[in-house]
Amino acid sequence: MNKEDMILMSVDDHVIEPPDMFKQHLSATELAKAPTFMTDDAGMNFWVFEDRKVVNVGLNAVVGRPKSEYGCEPTALSQIREAAYNIDKRIDDMNADGVISSMCFGTFVGFDGGFFVGAKDRTNATRMVKAYNDWHIDEWAGAHPGRMIPLAIVPLWDNLACVEEIKRVVKKGCHAISLPDNPTVKGLPSIHNEYWDPVWAICDELRVVVNCHIGTGYQPPHPSMESPINSWITSMPISIANSAADWMHLAALGKYKNLKISLTEGGIGWIPYLLERADFSFEQHNQWTNMSFGGKKPSEVFREHFITCFIDDQFGIKNYADIGEDIICFETDYPHSDCVWPRAADVLWDSVKDLPERVINKVTHLNAIREFSFDPLSMLGRENCTVGALQAVARRDGVDTSVVSSGGHNPHAEAGGRVVTSGDLVKLFAANVGEGEGASTEAS
Repeated sequence: MNKEDMILMSVDDHVIEPPDMFKQHLSATELAKAPTFMTDDAGMNFWVFEDRKVVNVGLNAVVGRPKSEYGCEPTALSQIREAAYNIDKRIDDMNADGVISSMCFGTFVGFDGGFFVGAKDRTNATRMVKAYNDWHIDEWAGAHPGRMIPLAIVPLWDNLACVEEIKRVVKKGCHAISLPDNPTVKGLPSIHNEYWDPVWAICDELRVVVNCHIGTGYQPPHPSMESPINSWITSMPISIANSAADWMHLAALGKYKNLKISLTEGGIGWIPYLLERADFSFEQHNQWTNMSFGGKKPSEVFREHFITCFIDDQFGIKNYADIGEDIICFETDYPHSDCVWPRAADVLWDSVKDLPERVINKVTHLNAIREFSFDPLSMLGRENCTVGALQAVARRDGVDTSVVSSGGHNPHAEAGGRVVTSGDLVKLFAANVGEGEGASTEAS
């Protein structure tokens, strides 16, 4: 096998929702109560829903920029590569990267759909969740069959409505939902509460993967406002380990053999120690804690029920046997700042080229095909799904992968070389919070 023979499926990417996303999925009356895309006098874009405003349209959607312009400040579509919100352009960029299929988490709605948890009118919020899913499945994923692994959000505040929405999206071909990795942070019952039992049961029955993205619950705290922001960025992915330990002890895993939990954007290099620690802790403490894994070790339960993914984790991939070759998947994190587009295939090949071919195939696509019930090879033909085939299409179509300045100023560069701190980032977010005065609806 060589690099061009690989088939890459990414189980963690992101979509910046386009301004007109709700128009085809709501009546005129419903649209009046829908999130609205706005532009203020300074050209800043944001979404308004009820009395709330979400400003950071792009989060850190900085793909294609010079690295000197990275940051978390994109607040307008004009500052973002078009492929972040245009599905046709996204396919072009996936071709250039050699990626056949991608699963995209939302942005303004939150990676887990948590934005709607705070809605005053929950009946309307449930309708918006359904409209979001219809857009995501029918338009975003449906525009190019085989290229987008559909991912749904659910009305987290109503467990029975969650069940009904899961049933509905499965009929539309979606076998993945996004949930907070720690629901209590959003004022919801913990994963150990019986509230979630109907959700676990339907996910088990219909083979729907529960995706827990970093940052949706557990997050590394900023050590101090003077701490270099690099320290926080470094610890963000591994923060999912806290969530993994909690989910590993979920009693429902002993009841539902098909229940799968995907730990999204957390990397894999930390997993061998977590599993070693879990087994040791269980053996050392279970006589007084009364914890039971049904005669199994915690590490066995983890390998039976969890899915993991990585962007660039050379230590982790070298130690695949200690993690489990059947639970590792690939991700690119497009269009966020950890994304290495358009070099994903090159970077990955450097990490996996010495592995057995069966392992390469598993981590690049076979595990994703099995777990997410989504097979681009059967839809598009294997010969059309390889890195080499896709990049040939990108060359034919003249996809521009050159680095392009966003055209705006970089507030961090203006610091005169001073190390950017957690305080700088916190202030940046605070400055971008407003009430929506003087805004105008985006024409689209």
